[in-house]
Amino acid sequence: MILQKSKGTLINVLIQILIWVVLGNVLLFYQPFLRDIAVPYQYWIKQTFVFAMLIAAYYINAHILVPTFLLKKRTGLYFVSVIAIMVAIVFLTDFADRLLDIRQLLEEAFHKRGPRKPGDRHGFFDTFLITLTSLVLGISTSIKTTQDWQKNKELHQQMEAEKISSELSFLKAQINPHFFFNTLNNIYALTLINVETSRTALHQLSRMMRYVLYDTQNSTALLSQEVAFVKDYISLMQLRLTDKVTVDYVAPAALQEFPVAPMLFLPFVENAFKHGISDTQPSTVTVHIKQEGNQVTLLVKNGIFKKQGVDLEDNKGIGLSNTIRRLDLLYPGKHTLDVNEDVQQNTYTVNLTLSL
Repeated sequence: MILQKSKGTLINVLIQILIWVVLGNVLLFYQPFLRDIAVPYQYWIKQTFVFAMLIAAYYINAHILVPTFLLKKRTGLYFVSVIAIMVAIVFLTDFADRLLDIRQLLEEAFHKRGPRKPGDRHGFFDTFLITLTSLVLGISTSIKTTQDWQKNKELHQQMEAEKISSELSFLKAQINPHFFFNTLNNIYALTLINVETSRTALHQLSRMMRYVLYDTQNSTALLSQEVAFVKDYISLMQLRLTDKVTVDYVAPAALQEFPVAPMLFLPFVENAFKHGISDTQPSTVTVHIKQEGNQVTLLVKNGIFKKQGVDLEDNKGIGLSNTIRRLDLLYPGKHTLDVNEDVQQNTYTVNLTLSL
């Protein structure tokens, strides 16, 4: 971000230097109608004065008029101010002409060369000055408004990035501490029955905690890590489920690695276990993960029970809501999310397709 800002500042400085080099060359060196005559030094003093006024007009417009009036939708005042600057430049230029007696000096210089007199070109020069002033003010306005747009865009992107980071922190907090404590209790009880299984469960829990606390600090994780996290979560949840609950989990044995935003899949799976199982009635939770090239599909399906309102808008917790928001921010146009409640089949289905 700092490097991009420095690069943008350097480009802005170079653009302004180029503007003044070109403008200075036009005012001080490129004067076709003054060729072959001895130009009095007073003329160059006046041209330098005009050049200084144009520079002042550029920065007054860029740093005062545009931010104060134009960017605040006070367009009328802005145009009145711009016209006032143009009138002031023309007036001061004419005053400098009279003070330094430029016209008389140029007439004498032209008279020595031939019958053509500079007075014939005076009207053209005024028109040229007005045109040049308008051009300088137009360039100033264009550059300043472009810079303001770019600054707002960068600020918006920074705010979105901070929001995503904040949402990820909220998402981590949604992994209920009670889940970890209950899982530890279940593992402790399991040690009295099957030591080897309890060791495996403990390893899965530690791997989950490591992923949540450390691996998700980056903006992306590996797809295999995300799938492994879901698998560990389901395995540990099964320690707490009764025999009436069936878990149908399918995932590819080997995944083609792609970077993915961490913890995108968990909220949908967690929502199924939270709202789609019953302690008294037979229930099934289905979690299928498929991959075809860079496209990954997550299918989560669970039953519907009256004690849970299964409408997505009514039931999504902070974690699920944040995940939907993160998908919109991180994968615009690269994901589809289909949520379907089938009352007749008594099922609730979430189908997420993600292009990595």
